[in-house]
Amino acid sequence: MAIDLSVQHVNAKSKTSQLIDLQSFCQEHLEQLTIQYPICFARIVYHDTFTKSHQELINYAQEQAPLPQNFISYFRKEEWLTEYYEAFTLNRISIDNLGLVCYVCPFGYRNQKPEYVQVLAREHLSPSIQKYVIQSVLLLSKYFDIYSEWKQQRAEIQLLEHIIQRATHQIRNSLGLIGLYAKNLCFEVQENPGREQANIISESIQELDANLTELIYCSHQENLRASLQDLRILVEESVRKLLPFTEQKKIRILLPNTSTFLYVDRLQIKQVFDNLFSNAVHFSPEGGNIKMSWQVFHSEVIIKISDQGSGLSQEDVQNIFTPFYSRRPGGNGLGLTIAKKIILDHKGSIWAQNSPEGGAQFFVVLPRPKVV
Repeated sequence: MAIDLSVQHVNAKSKTSQLIDLQSFCQEHLEQLTIQYPICFARIVYHDTFTKSHQELINYAQEQAPLPQNFISYFRKEEWLTEYYEAFTLNRISIDNLGLVCYVCPFGYRNQKPEYVQVLAREHLSPSIQKYVIQSVLLLSKYFDIYSEWKQQRAEIQLLEHIIQRATHQIRNSLGLIGLYAKNLCFEVQENPGREQANIISESIQELDANLTELIYCSHQENLRASLQDLRILVEESVRKLLPFTEQKKIRILLPNTSTFLYVDRLQIKQVFDNLFSNAVHFSPEGGNIKMSWQVFHSEVIIKISDQGSGLSQEDVQNIFTPFYSRRPGGNGLGLTIAKKIILDHKGSIWAQNSPEGGAQFFVVLPRPKVV
């Protein structure tokens, strides 16, 4: 019976909500292995990075009676596993008094213990079945990587959601106080332009408060308000906001002439670009250039923002997206943390490194819509 090894779960990297748990996925694969004659028993030992312990699953072919418990105990002791076999190779193991042919296929080694798939067969496996077993183990290993990355990403997102809510609460308290004083000024100041300026402050506070409410609502991935957006238009809006600062420092921001469309939450992605350009302007020397470019691929867009500043230290590279880490005077260290949260919610990635020409580079990868 032929089984298609291009199992749809591995394609779930772009649809993380569809990932099934490791135990269920492993159980499915053991069942598929024991469908293949002459395999009558399949066992997997793997390390769960989140429970920090090794797990075991066993499956028998339908007509196969369970093995005696002394054999299962013998397998678990792993005294028969006397060599460090190469990963993703199928190796025959000699086990006395078993009456079945034993094979093992390692795929990892964690916490001083091997991870492997073990199969028992009524007779020697043909080359095609051996190849099938190896492909199945390769697929399992790939899924482990995807699942681990997904769990780590989920943990980061939950942490960032908590930080955003805390920071927003603190900011709102300050905004409320500023807004109160602005309203008092509106009543007390009679002459222009003082009264007009007080009104502008009061209106700006209300606008900021509304934006904070929007960001809190959107801080959960399921609340993304995604729509088709022109990348260049989004970037131009962020650049325009910084004109007073770029003109003061005589900084040029160079953008591509072409564009592409992304399916994103406009408000949130603009927050990312606002933050990245603001940092680039702050750390750029007077008269420097900030260059933005993007490469469009079939399923994603890679965006790069480079400045001509002093670059990043090793500490910066390691901690730049860590909450409350900042090299900007007066910075709260949340801008890039929030930017990372937004990009992760969009199933993208973001990282920073030094440019070979000097200065810092930020890379953002965002998925492209299937049909534009």
